[in-house]
Amino acid sequence: MAAEQTSTEYIAHHLTNWTFGHHPELGWKVAHDAAEAQQMGFMAIHVDSMLWSIGLGIFFLALFWAVGRKATSGVPTKLQAFVEMIVDFVDNSVRESYNGPSKLIAPLSLTIFVWIFLMNLMDLVPIDWIPSVAQWVGSLMGHDPHHVYFKIVPTTDPNITLGMAIGVFFLIIGFGLKYKGVGGFIAEFTLHPFSAKNPILQAILIPINLVLEIVTLLAKPISLGLRLFGNMYAGELIFILIALMPFWIQWALSVPWAIFHILVITLQAFVFMMLTIVYLSLISAESEH
Repeated sequence: MAAEQTSTEYIAHHLTNWTFGHHPELGWKVAHDAAEAQQMGFMAIHVDSMLWSIGLGIFFLALFWAVGRKATSGVPTKLQAFVEMIVDFVDNSVRESYNGPSKLIAPLSLTIFVWIFLMNLMDLVPIDWIPSVAQWVGSLMGHDPHHVYFKIVPTTDPNITLGMAIGVFFLIIGFGLKYKGVGGFIAEFTLHPFSAKNPILQAILIPINLVLEIVTLLAKPISLGLRLFGNMYAGELIFILIALMPFWIQWALSVPWAIFHILVITLQAFVFMMLTIVYLSLISAESEH
């Protein structure tokens, strides 16, 4: 693939999603390039990101369901032992970081960790393998291979990472309303961090507190999503740049980077999970004031 394109075209092709949406002039269609995808704006969907994220989510659920259904109290299989190790690891992380009584946190944390890890893991698949298959299939269907885009790492798409972060944002609001009530939730944003016994001074501080707390609340999901996206996007870009080098250099660089990247993909899944637990623990904790 790299031999048929310039370096710039090769990089741009690998960083472009398979996009379907409504073009202001051409109607509903699959974008032929990044420019058409950009013109579609909000009325577009990244088909490849949705297919891989949903598919990996279904794979995770099916795998854990199958292991749970066949679990035995005797000598476990290697797969059961591996799944139990992951569950114990997540359960211990929740116990150490979450102080509330919610039964949702542990299953939620397990889902976040495993799902993000699986999506990140796709970054270790050689960069040209699956996109080349997609181009071959596209050519059989009469499409120009250069207009066939197929990214396989959902977490390199900010729409996916920010979408998950927005889900955490709504969980934060839901937990706040559940454990503090409407009045307590509003007080959390108007009477902190500055408070005063004088009613006049308190009235002056309320707008300041509201602005500070809203900025803090909004910063949580944004930083959560962008952190995951930025780290995974940078890792994918390095793999792409390595693929542009001569064959003998590719193996010399890609193998060490892939080994190091195993740590990165695991760490990013863990960080997303832990920050979610911490945010929910903070919002469900009793007020100190």
